[in-house]
Amino acid sequence: QEHLVESGGGLVQPGGSLRLSCAASGRTFRSYGMGWFRQVPGAEREFVARIRSGGNTYYSDFVKGRFTIARDNTKNTVYLQMNSLKPDDTAVYYCAADQDGVGTTREVDYEYWGQGTQVTVSS
Repeated sequence: QEHLVESGGGLVQPGGSLRLSCAASGRTFRSYGMGWFRQVPGAEREFVARIRSGGNTYYSDFVKGRFTIARDNTKNTVYLQMNSLKPDDTAVYYCAADQDGVGTTREVDYEYWGQGTQVTVSS
């Protein structure tokens, strides 16, 4: 069983930056594909970014060029650096782990989820 804990959310002004962290408890973190998703009330959870066990990354169109996903296998942690934030980025952000190491854009492919961290972009 994997346990994921997100941190780093908060309130930021438009144009600002935040870095989210997701710490994993297991010993096999390096083999996981990791993803970030987000959700606003009343909407489906949507894919943001993913990084495979080998380091390959992929982003949704609405964050490409602004967000960067990275992982540190020595710390069992995945990060989401968010720059040039917009009010539309306001959401609860979730990290997720895919045991197969692939890390897709689909929620159903991830076995483990964190509890979420709130990001609010507002002036």
